[in-house]
Amino acid sequence: MISKPPPRAGYLAAVALLCSACQPPAQHTAATQQAPVGAAARGTHAIGAAAPVMTLTTIDGATIDLAKLYGTKPVYLKFWATWCVPCREQMPGFKRIHDAVGDRMHVIAVNIGLDDDEASVRAFREQNGLRMPIVIDDGRLAAALDLQVTVQHVVIGRDARLVYVDAPDGKELDRAIEKVLSEPEPKLGSGGPSTGRQPVALRPAFRPGDLVQGITATGLDGAPVPLGRSRDGRPRAVLLFSTWFESYLKTSLPETSEACRRVQAEVERLTADGDIEWLGIAGGPWPDLKDLADYKTSTRTKLSLALDADGTVFRAFGVRRLPMVALLDADGRLVRVVGPDDRDLADAVRALRGSKR
Repeated sequence: MISKPPPRAGYLAAVALLCSACQPPAQHTAATQQAPVGAAARGTHAIGAAAPVMTLTTIDGATIDLAKLYGTKPVYLKFWATWCVPCREQMPGFKRIHDAVGDRMHVIAVNIGLDDDEASVRAFREQNGLRMPIVIDDGRLAAALDLQVTVQHVVIGRDARLVYVDAPDGKELDRAIEKVLSEPEPKLGSGGPSTGRQPVALRPAFRPGDLVQGITATGLDGAPVPLGRSRDGRPRAVLLFSTWFESYLKTSLPETSEACRRVQAEVERLTADGDIEWLGIAGGPWPDLKDLADYKTSTRTKLSLALDADGTVFRAFGVRRLPMVALLDADGRLVRVVGPDDRDLADAVRALRGSKR
C-alpha cells in the first residue's frame, strides 16, 4: 500500500539540499583547468516529453523495466559519478530524498559509467550508506535523454512524462518532486501506461576492421568534421579526451589524471610526424565549444580540435575511460583503440604509418 504523504513542512525538511553544491567548478584557465560550466544543463527533450522505456540492470543483478514503473509511482533518476565533486556534495541530500519518499516514488541512482567501474561504485555506496537501486549506464539511457552533464536530475511523472531535467537540486527539484507525488494514485491493477518513448537504437561500437563512417564531430568553427577516411589518404589518429580531466581528477582519480597528462604529452610529440593525420575530439560531461577554444589557446596544442557535442563519437568508439586514441588506416578502417593503460602508443602509430604502404 502506498503510504500517505508526510506534512509538507516535514517533506521539505527531509529533502532540503545545499543548492550551491549543484554547480560544477568554473571554467579552466591557462594556469589550472577545471570542469567547464555548460551553456545549458538540460537535455534537448522538453519538459512534458515522453520519457524513455528501456530495461536497466542494477549492480546487484536486479532488472528494472522502466515501462513497468511508469503509472505505478513517479520515477526519479539521478545521474552522477564517484569522481564528480558536486555529485559527492549532493549525495547526502539525495539519500535524504530516498529515505523520505522512496516508498512513494522509484528513486534510482544512475552512474554515468565514465572512468568508473562496479568496484568503485560499490565502494561509494558503502561509504555513503546508499540504499536505492544503482545502475551503471552504458550510454543508452543518457543518450535517450540527451544528457551530456553530471550531476543531473530527471523527475518523471506517473504519466511517463518529463517533469524536471536539470542539475540544480534545490527548490525547483523539491517542487518537481512535490508535483509528481501529488498526482492521483493509480487504480489497483492498472499497471503502467504505454506512453513511454522508445529510444532510438544506438549503433554497436566500432571494432577493429570496421569501416568508420556515418559519424561527425563539430569543429571549432562549428562546421561538421566527418570521421573515417581522411581527405588526403593518410591514416588517421583520433585522440578522444576531456579538456579538464587532467586537473579536475588529480585528487579523486590521480591515475586517470596522470594518464591524461602522459597520453596528451605523447600525442603532442607524435603529431610532428606528417604521415599521420591527427585529430583531437573532446567529449564527456559538460562539452562546450567555448571551453574547447579556451583549451586550445591555453595549452597551445598543435592538434586540430573538434567537439563530440552529443556523445555520438564517444559511443561509436566504446569510450568508457579516458583518454583513448583510435587508429584508422588509410581506408578509414579502425585498426585499434589504444587505452589509458596501454604504453605502446608510439609503436602502434609507427605500425599505422607502415600500413599506408
